[in-house]
Amino acid sequence: MIAWGRTLAFLALFYCGTVLFVLATPIMALCGRRALLANVHGWIRWHRLIVWLTLGITCRFENRPPPGQYLYAGKHHAMIETLELALELGDPVIVLKRELAQIPLWGWAARRYGMIVADREASASALRQMIRDAKAARETGRSVLIFPEGTRVAAGDAPPLKSGFAGLYRALELPVVPIAIDSGRLWPRTGAKRGGVVTFRFADPIPPGLSREDVETRTHAAINALQRV
Repeated sequence: MIAWGRTLAFLALFYCGTVLFVLATPIMALCGRRALLANVHGWIRWHRLIVWLTLGITCRFENRPPPGQYLYAGKHHAMIETLELALELGDPVIVLKRELAQIPLWGWAARRYGMIVADREASASALRQMIRDAKAARETGRSVLIFPEGTRVAAGDAPPLKSGFAGLYRALELPVVPIAIDSGRLWPRTGAKRGGVVTFRFADPIPPGLSREDVETRTHAAINALQRV
């Protein structure tokens, strides 16, 4: 009951605050990219604060890579890693599923921020568009963050990587930094959340130019390093 009470308090505070930040987005966008980015970071810090206050969840980051431009590949259990990594990785472009981009106003704000839309059906035309968008992001000096398993998974699950990851790796010619994340232990897709520490463990960069099998095998093993049922 305590866990459910904390979860409901978090949801109420988060979504009420989110409405305010989203409504402010069009005004911030008119003021330029710096104002828009400040609004996004303010929203993420709001999320971080109430996650700590209501749920008792904090984050630990291990083995951060040296400064540089990377293709980050992360494990995906919950919303928390998307927001935390957007803040911690220095404003990366994030590959997100099409359904999120279709949310009224929020989707528009995400595109203004620079999100790349991924089609989970993996059609050839959608893959080509994703690669074009990622190349454009690379030319601005921003890193790219993808969750290569394609969707949120339960703790302990390790599905194969989607084909879009290998396409981005080949096209961007950037080192891959896999990120193992264990948020699923505390933040299940359904049910009450519980307190604790979420670990983000960065693996050593994987150089560009490897075969698809090699980079997928190494990335899959690295992002699942913290998985346990």
